[in-house]
Amino acid sequence: MHGNTSAINREALLVEANKVIREHGDYLHGMVASDVEQKGNVLVFRGEFFLDDQGLPTLKTTAVFNMFKHLAHLFSEKYHLED
Repeated sequence: MHGNTSAINREALLVEANKVIREHGDYLHGMVASDVEQKGNVLVFRGEFFLDDQGLPTLKTTAVFNMFKHLAHLFSEKYHLED
């Protein structure tokens, strides 16, 4: 199921992911991946989505979504979560 990917624990992956976030050109203050889970061959990252008081998306929401999508593409090709 995991092909040519290496096993990594959740904490180590989050450290790597947050380093990528901080160094990325689209980084916004407060953007952080706080959780990750394995969905098939895809790593799904989660964190604060910066919704407004009514629970609606803000401009930051799109940036965070795009960053988590970037992380999924980047890390799903390299890693799978240890069981």
